[in-house]
This record gives sequence, structure tokens and C-alpha cells, in this order.
Amino acid sequence: MNPLTLIRHEGHTSRERSTCGWRDRLISHEDAALGPAAWAHAVDIDGARLHFHKRSTELYYVLEGQGMVSLDGVEQAVAKGSLVHIPPGVVHGARGRMRVLVVGIPDIADDDFFPVDEPMQEEAAA
Repeated sequence: MNPLTLIRHEGHTSRERSTCGWRDRLISHEDAALGPAAWAHAVDIDGARLHFHKRSTELYYVLEGQGMVSLDGVEQAVAKGSLVHIPPGVVHGARGRMRVLVVGIPDIADDDFFPVDEPMQEEAAA
């Protein structure tokens, strides 16, 4: 097997609280020595805060559920099978009940996270 090849199974990785919810680090900072082209986390959206990145592009792929993604103040509905491309500098966040594969190119790093003071609007009470 090529030394740069990586196979990782969900449930065999660290699970931690992040800005957007609970994440399973599938490819992350512990794999930096392998030189991956991107980092990937599976995230259960929960209390996501608006933020942006100066360096990283993010791809959100909705694995399960549905909700809203805010992109520079414009909310877009997403559901299972939706893909969202988020370039550097775009203020974004998510709300709803979703499990999302988040791919950061080149990475998902704490030093490239810039919070925005405005919280995501909660869904109106029924």
C-alpha cells in the first residue's frame, strides 16, 4: 500500500465539539504528516456560529437531514444530497438537523477560523 494512502472508518476517530456541532475527524491535523490534499470531518450540526475562513475553501455535503445554510447573509435550504461550495471569505453557518461531510481544502484549522458576531437566526417557533 502506498505510504500516503489512508483509510479511516467513522467511529474509529476522535469526536469533539466544534464551532458547527459535534464532529468526527476523518482526516485532520493528526494526519498532516501524510500531506493530504484536504481535511474531512463528519459533523452533526448543532449550534453553528457564523464564521469565515481566509485560506480554506469548504465543501458541505449533506449526508442526512435538512436545514439551512447561510452564505453571506443569504439563507439556502439544503437536504440529503445537497452540496455547498464555500470559498474563502464567505461568511457562513448552518442550522437544522443535519449530518454533513465537511471537506476543507487545504485544511480545517483553528488559525483560519474567524467568527462573526451575529448569531444564526433560530427557526421561528411553531
